[in-house]
Amino acid sequence: MADIGPSASIEAVESGLAAQGYIASRQIATAVYLAQQIEKPILVEGPAGVGKTELAKAIAAWRGMKMIRLQCYEGLDEAKALYEWKYAKQLLYTQILKDKLGEVLGGAPTLEAALNQLHDFGDVFFSKEFVEPRPLLQALEQPAGCVLLVDEIDKSDAEFESLLLEILSDFQVTIPELGTVVAVSPPTVILTSNSERDLGDALKRRCLHLHIGFPEQKLEERIVESRVPGISQTLRRQMVGFINEVRTLDLKKLPSVSETIDWARVLVLLQAPELGHGVVKDTLNVLLKYEADIEATMPQVSTFIAKASRQGVFG
Repeated sequence: MADIGPSASIEAVESGLAAQGYIASRQIATAVYLAQQIEKPILVEGPAGVGKTELAKAIAAWRGMKMIRLQCYEGLDEAKALYEWKYAKQLLYTQILKDKLGEVLGGAPTLEAALNQLHDFGDVFFSKEFVEPRPLLQALEQPAGCVLLVDEIDKSDAEFESLLLEILSDFQVTIPELGTVVAVSPPTVILTSNSERDLGDALKRRCLHLHIGFPEQKLEERIVESRVPGISQTLRRQMVGFINEVRTLDLKKLPSVSETIDWARVLVLLQAPELGHGVVKDTLNVLLKYEADIEATMPQVSTFIAKASRQGVFG
């Protein structure tokens, strides 16, 4: 697929993402449009499962660009994120140099000249040939650009943020032995966070901020329709209405959009014509991930089904 350049309008972003099955709100489409126009990274925050990572995948698929993903975790450092040296290749080169040492130094008239020759060969050990690029450096080296997804940045250490600052502000990185590596084509950078810790102001200043929360009911119905085309309109309205009622409870983990889609697929698989107490009871474990949350929800199931059914009729 050919690379599609920056969109001319917010509506073009909406339709482009929709073509990849990602139903974006106006706020999401606006952020993507602005990020393209001013070449600025997007920091996407919100609860798990609302479509933060999927947004990066959809942008890459829509624009026909390679997606490079860096999954963050505690202890992540530059050797895993940026680059490391090919130590085995350096050792092999050392052995070759050792075997050829006589030939290399044979023409040196003095000790100083011999040392200078060795120094010249030593510099080769820390040349580009011996660098193993990791996701951040790979993204800068893509000739046609790419989508760089830095996923769950809040799970990394605060020190790791400092490593990102130069890339986020100037699309370049400085490697002590090689100098500054500037992006061939600036990548589209998406950072995601589940807000497990507060991110630094320096990182936030370099990004556009986008919060993706639980969608409004009409938007969530459109998402379900896009991802689960076999579901009936009535059942779709009922289940989304039911989920919205569940989200009013004080649960350990509220159901997100990913659980909504999974539940819709299960209901279609079970050929449920509409929500009923039995089918909800049997499949509530698809929607809720903790037994305590299931136990807290069960007494409200009949009430929530009744409310959701009225919405299905009058929606």
